[in-house]
Amino acid sequence: MAEHNISVSGSQKTRILILDDEAIVCKRLSPAFQKAGYSVETFNDSASAKARIDTDRFDIVITDLKMEGLDGMKFLEHVKETWPETSVIVITGFATPDTAKESFRKGAFDFVAKPFKLGEILDTVKRLEAKIKG
Repeated sequence: MAEHNISVSGSQKTRILILDDEAIVCKRLSPAFQKAGYSVETFNDSASAKARIDTDRFDIVITDLKMEGLDGMKFLEHVKETWPETSVIVITGFATPDTAKESFRKGAFDFVAKPFKLGEILDTVKRLEAKIKG
């Protein structure tokens, strides 16, 4: 496994982990973020993503909410417990005021309802980077 030096403001690329059980979402987001200069890893199951988070820190995590096994809310909790400085963006096709409120209460940076345009999620990540850089 490669060693990663993580710094949003340094020369290393911002590292993003994307978790969504819909393969098409990862297939669309990954090249868009890579083209924008990010280092991206995608996962279609929460168990594999959790195992990856357990071994390495990412700058940003983008997670779906509704998934088999560990759902996105529990994955959000796990990420924030393991790496409190990692920022999490929740994406979901089942957006409700309650799920949005719960996501923010558990530390999510933003909550994006599906379907979204690539530009929307890219803008959200750019806003997050600006916040991290201060």
